[in-house]
Amino acid sequence: MRWADVKRPANARQALALALAAVLAAGLIGGCLGAPTLEDTWTRVDMISTNAVPYQVVAAGTDSFTMHTRITYRSILTGYAVAELRGSTTLLPTSFEVAPFAPRLAMAEDIDTILAHSVTLGRVTRAVTGWDHLMQDLQLDFSATVPAVLTDSSGTGAPTGLFLLCYIGSGVKVERVNQPETLIVTPLGSTQYQLLPVGMSLTP
Repeated sequence: MRWADVKRPANARQALALALAAVLAAGLIGGCLGAPTLEDTWTRVDMISTNAVPYQVVAAGTDSFTMHTRITYRSILTGYAVAELRGSTTLLPTSFEVAPFAPRLAMAEDIDTILAHSVTLGRVTRAVTGWDHLMQDLQLDFSATVPAVLTDSSGTGAPTGLFLLCYIGSGVKVERVNQPETLIVTPLGSTQYQLLPVGMSLTP
């Protein structure tokens, strides 16, 4: 193509209009290709469905919980997916923003705190391995017993908060004399491993 064949704007107004259109198009493209969110860069656990609702009252006794979860991996990861009911003698359900659609980083930090200051009341585990962009669906069903009195790191007393959680941890199987082997799971820290666990607060 020769320079003489290129059509030039008829006047300065047309040239300005073309320049503004180019700038607007560049802005729209830049907006679409903006920086990815945390939910798109950290491995995420989503609670697709469950038979519980946030702040549901759970009386003392044994209950069955069902949970359909999905793990979206953003790196190579091997461990155990854990669906668990936890109880505490000091933590209050209303003190944490833990619900399936809560802001994910704040919820991850809250779940780290809950795991450190509560005890398990029942759980199910599943060995998992994933890599970037893999989406893995899991059906995690289990029974849990809420006692009238429990003992945790803060002492002994009636439970003040219950928390239905799903997270990823590392596990070690331990053999016991004349007993079935047991699995010891250590939750993986959210920030250290770039993980976004999920859960919901329940009311004792």
